[in-house]
Amino acid sequence: MYKKIMIPLILSTHILSFSSEKTLQSLAQDLTTKTESSKMDTKENEQTEIFVAKEIITMDPNLPKAEAIAVKNGKIVKVGSLKEIENYLKGKKYQVNKKFEKDIIFPGFIDQHLHPLLSSLALTVDIISIEDWKLPNKEFKASLTPEEYLNNLKKLESSIKDPDEILFTWGYHQYFHGKINREELDKIDSERPIIIWHRSCHEFTMNSAALKKFNINKEFINKQSKSAQEQSDLKNGHFWEQGIFPILPLIGPSLATEERLKEGMNLTKNYLAKNGITTSAEPGGVVSKKVQELENKIIGEKDAPFRFYYIPDGKTMIQLYLDNGQIIEKTEEFNTWGTETSYFLPKQVKLFADGAVFSQLMQMKDGYTDGHKGEWMIDPTAFSKGFKAYWDAGYQIHIHQNGDLGLEMIINELEKNMKENPRYDHRTTIVHFAFSDPEQIKKLKELGAIVSSNPYYTVALGEKYSEIGVGKERAQYMVRNKEVLDNGLKLSFHSDMPMAPSDPLFLVWCAVNRKGAYGEVVGPSEIIEVPDAFKAITIDAAHSLRLEDKVGSLEVGKDANFTILNENPYTIPKENIKDIKIVETVLEGNINNINSNTDQNKVSLYLNNNKSYHFTEEEIENTYGCSHGNSLGNYVARVWSYNN
Repeated sequence: MYKKIMIPLILSTHILSFSSEKTLQSLAQDLTTKTESSKMDTKENEQTEIFVAKEIITMDPNLPKAEAIAVKNGKIVKVGSLKEIENYLKGKKYQVNKKFEKDIIFPGFIDQHLHPLLSSLALTVDIISIEDWKLPNKEFKASLTPEEYLNNLKKLESSIKDPDEILFTWGYHQYFHGKINREELDKIDSERPIIIWHRSCHEFTMNSAALKKFNINKEFINKQSKSAQEQSDLKNGHFWEQGIFPILPLIGPSLATEERLKEGMNLTKNYLAKNGITTSAEPGGVVSKKVQELENKIIGEKDAPFRFYYIPDGKTMIQLYLDNGQIIEKTEEFNTWGTETSYFLPKQVKLFADGAVFSQLMQMKDGYTDGHKGEWMIDPTAFSKGFKAYWDAGYQIHIHQNGDLGLEMIINELEKNMKENPRYDHRTTIVHFAFSDPEQIKKLKELGAIVSSNPYYTVALGEKYSEIGVGKERAQYMVRNKEVLDNGLKLSFHSDMPMAPSDPLFLVWCAVNRKGAYGEVVGPSEIIEVPDAFKAITIDAAHSLRLEDKVGSLEVGKDANFTILNENPYTIPKENIKDIKIVETVLEGNINNINSNTDQNKVSLYLNNNKSYHFTEEEIENTYGCSHGNSLGNYVARVWSYNN
């Protein structure tokens, strides 16, 4: 399915010349320096611009604070006091920009890990979820009880004027909102099709009208595989995991319409910008050239207000190419899929251990209090073989992990490979990091791993999981950020949007307060200090992506990427950090004007919402996948791949 594309001269020159003596970071830097140097020829006559601020927080330990920063050709040329910089530039052309003189300048915020396709789908339906969602053009308030959820669902239904319009909503979580089934949805409306997309993105619940509209009946279910039948509950209108695959070709064209995806990608782009993000990445995204082309046109366009990077999905590569020995060769082909400003990070890959935390499918050492069991996202034997293949090829491996048993498997594999083939600065990254124990964290430090956690898990789920499935003691110690820092590991934050809002200030707030949805401080001993939390969305986030020589701090030679705040988060009460206003962002010296209206990009998509798509079991097993094994993302990727 892959099409080999001629690699541009710059890429081929550097990739072919890569050797063990050349660091991965320098290779990543090389991928942009040629492009940047060619731009500089046309900018040599540009004058230097000096930005002044009430205070500049640099994340440079040698110069933590400043009042002015000089920029030329998109790069930082000097940091310090205004007087120092003007003396430095004496005799040269420069101008002083006082637009932010009453504000606080930080290094551009980094969201280490999110998913644009899933976000585009989730954020363009009506949201009834366990948190507030503040989008550029609308806002949805949280529903934390069954009563609130049902009331908001009824209000949504009554607001739809067209009697034939399907009610789609995303965000339902059974532990907060109670049991929603076919019978309950029929009481709300027995004639309008209603489809509830769960907060985990792995489940759907439908009313009778929806089942009838899409011909989902007992006869249809009986034709499916045994596992799909076992994960389908027609009586309650509930379909999950493998039970989703047969119904997606039926409901997908109505949900993933061309209009919705076009709107969603632009909404996601504007949402990231307005939350102060200047750098982000998608580890383990959809493995589809058509989907990537869509993201390149909107998320990765040259004039986008941030730079976006990608890391290949090793789960899919293991499934398709491990046994035939082509796994590294095929993974390297992703290097041709990006653009000059938004590309796949070289020699990095995403693997998966255990299941999703929102579905309570993580693998736990002591199991669950209600007796249900977790799942492996990659069979441990296949994980072991895939890990070794990438390890021996010199890759930085990012690994989705949620349960402490999942972490134990990772530690065992890392330790085994370090003994067989020791590597320095491998930066194996534990991603999400929901459950762990102190001994495991000490072991991670010994083995040279780093952590990218989702601090939102504790806030969203800690209180409820204390009551259901996990228990008070373990739930209190979800996401052990303090333990990670105390043991000297690098710590970064990510949203995994749509699993959490892509709002770095909010993620910081979660980590420094750990205040749950119902007001309880969950695991107060794991609260971290504000400066450490800001490192996790700047310099240490850059370190986790091997971009620390390019972004993450305000130092000479780095990209002039800034996030400007109206208040200093180091001096205000930490409870107020999430409410700080993002004044503006600056990308490579250019002010983004993030609060102005932006034109919608035009892009040609490939979905036809009047057509139903059907795939054989063989096609489903052998097509490219999507991060989290997400069925809807898989479905969209298949539609584009098979029909184009």
